[in-house]
Amino acid sequence: MSLEWFELIGKPRFVVAPMVDASELAWRLLCRRHGAELCYTPMFHSNVFTKDPKYRKDSFITCEEDRPLIVQFCGNNPEVLATAAKMVQDSCDAIDINLGCPQSIAKRGKYGSFLQDDWKLLQDIVKTMSQAVSVPITCKVRIFDDVEKSVQYALMLQEAGCKLLTVHGRTREQKGPLTGIASWEHIKAVREAVSIPVIANGNIQCLEDVYRCLEYTKVDAIMSAEGILTNPALFEGINPVSWDMALEYLELVEKYPCPTSYIRGHLFKIFHKIFTFQDNSDIRQLLAVGQILDDFKQVCLKIKEKYVQYHEGKINFGSYESITRNGFNLILPPWICQPYVRISPEEHTKKMDTISKCQVIESKRIFEDPDGNVISRKKMKKLRKIMRRPEKEERQQNGRSGEICINNTCPNPLGGKCEYQFCKKCCKNKCYEEDLDCKGHRILVHTRREMAKKYSKELTR
Repeated sequence: MSLEWFELIGKPRFVVAPMVDASELAWRLLCRRHGAELCYTPMFHSNVFTKDPKYRKDSFITCEEDRPLIVQFCGNNPEVLATAAKMVQDSCDAIDINLGCPQSIAKRGKYGSFLQDDWKLLQDIVKTMSQAVSVPITCKVRIFDDVEKSVQYALMLQEAGCKLLTVHGRTREQKGPLTGIASWEHIKAVREAVSIPVIANGNIQCLEDVYRCLEYTKVDAIMSAEGILTNPALFEGINPVSWDMALEYLELVEKYPCPTSYIRGHLFKIFHKIFTFQDNSDIRQLLAVGQILDDFKQVCLKIKEKYVQYHEGKINFGSYESITRNGFNLILPPWICQPYVRISPEEHTKKMDTISKCQVIESKRIFEDPDGNVISRKKMKKLRKIMRRPEKEERQQNGRSGEICINNTCPNPLGGKCEYQFCKKCCKNKCYEEDLDCKGHRILVHTRREMAKKYSKELTR
């Protein structure tokens, strides 16, 4: 059955990974338009999915064009996972168990990669789910350091009833800045050992990587996560213009709505190279605070307006003057969709060591203002902040000017709108003693006293 069902869905080779808050229906359809042949839903928590109808309705959205589709669940209770699987089996082609999430939330909930040491439980989960539904049960896993243990792990899952295995060639410790390079050697060893279809995940930044991985590991398909987030046309083998991809995605969102946080996240990744330029901070800010679809369209149009003349060759953009949009060229101008390249774990460690050393040295420094006066480190940081954003030099938070209360014995900052040039505490005392109001601080001592007198007279009549 393992090979038969995979053939029935067309033996897909190009796969979009399950990504929390990122592989929603609109994004899946965009990727399908540009070469993806199989998509996963985001990871759903089985316990919440079975108990909360609203969570089910909001999270699991699909349509006729969204096939073949694999729905992914996480959890550690075989019966609950089986119940969740039954709820979606008629709307998908397979159901996947997330055994790869390395995040701390997965550790607290005991799911994802933190189940990989409990083989007995995993066998029970796979068997229970396989018996409960009519579609295949698949697993997405991470490797162990040891190649042989990774192979035995895969064989155990196959024996339990897993019909397809996605192998992420990193250990659960390889995450964030310590992600590093995925091991295709481990994936190759698993492929050679099992008889079920295998999907490889890791180190995929362009179509050339896809074919290199297929050739080396001999797997059945390639999955992309981070690579396809920055270039949804990765499997098409092109590096398209970023605003074209973004606007096409927004058209799909208009038809298949999703939370604004998803949209914002996708656009930040598509435009990640453009936002490295400081003169785009205003557009970045618009994207950061946008709440409606039109805000996000404006971001795309502003970027297009700013860079389209460079793209069309009307204005020279320095070393990016000559560009190639097709093929596997990764040296591209910032407005072209391209991979996000992480620094290596070694570089990250070296960077953090350098920062630590600088902090030790800096703690012993004597800081001076532009006039040569010795100031505190805190004051120096404030001055540097003002230098980075000179347009905000005069504008302080809450309308404060930075001046001090005119009461000689008070160190508090002056209220920006106080009629008497006091801080709020001193102003309140003054109003109480002298029967005054201060509209700036919204202190209405005089007004309330007059109202009390008026009310008292009415009562005595």
